[in-house]
Amino acid sequence: MRVYLALGSNLGDRAAHLQRAVADLDGVVGVSPVYETEPVGGPAGQGAYLNAVVALETVLTPRDLLGECRRLEAVAGRVRAERWGARTLDVDVLLVGDLRVDEPDLVVPHPRLWERRFVLAPLRDLDPDLVPSAAVGAAAGKVTRTTIDLAAAGRTPGRPADQRGRPTDPRR
Repeated sequence: MRVYLALGSNLGDRAAHLQRAVADLDGVVGVSPVYETEPVGGPAGQGAYLNAVVALETVLTPRDLLGECRRLEAVAGRVRAERWGARTLDVDVLLVGDLRVDEPDLVVPHPRLWERRFVLAPLRDLDPDLVPSAAVGAAAGKVTRTTIDLAAAGRTPGRPADQRGRPTDPRR
């Protein structure tokens, strides 16, 4: 099943946190470009975020994916001190195929997915059919594409990737 996870970091070596998360994920089939963004919501005085979206092919359930997100955040040293506060790594479950979940600690699709440009722009890069360009334009926040390449972090060594960072099938 196709799954999309959002990654964000605004503390420490932001790019390294994102790269490690991508490298630690199984089933990566696509990695968006990285965007630098100003914080949306949360306490004042936070630094800019680096954000990306990763596509996976997996059999994990939404609950298992949430556990994987929390594991990646723990590896990066995330401390949950205040809601929407600065963080070494934030990993959110955006979409899990066509599944819908509405539980106190897990909502899929992500409840603020369509409100945030820092999620929609990289998601559109991975799947333009999923996110209309008008939706990106209507979402809150300013995003700037960077030259940081996370695609190599999730790629099997010696296996090339296409323009969107997805591993290519050497049989084609």
